[in-house]
Amino acid sequence: MNVYEVMAGKQASVLVQYIAVRGDLAEKWPMGAIIAQACHAATAVMHVFKDDPNTVQYLSDLDRMHKIILKVPNEGELNALVSVLESNNKDFKLWVEQPENYPTCLATKPYIKTEIQDYFKKFKLLK
Repeated sequence: MNVYEVMAGKQASVLVQYIAVRGDLAEKWPMGAIIAQACHAATAVMHVFKDDPNTVQYLSDLDRMHKIILKVPNEGELNALVSVLESNNKDFKLWVEQPENYPTCLATKPYIKTEIQDYFKKFKLLK
């Protein structure tokens, strides 16, 4: 059954993809470059996890993809988020801009929102 369908009178949990972008980049990078980093991470994680059932389901209805773009204050907070996700066996792709070797953002593979949202609650939407 499609996760977007109604089951037993209740709406099924929605698949979401979280993208966490370093907020401090806005002080020195143009907005287009920051958006490009998020696009790189989102594209890469979809490729890495292309055979994962959540990814297959998420991509089966392109008009209903749900992404949540959050601001992580700085590189230290991004690295802390990486550690938390790794220790909880959550799949993601950290995007590291090359050749500078500069971590800029991360994107999770699609997850049912209730399975992943707690790791991102402390961050605000990117504005």
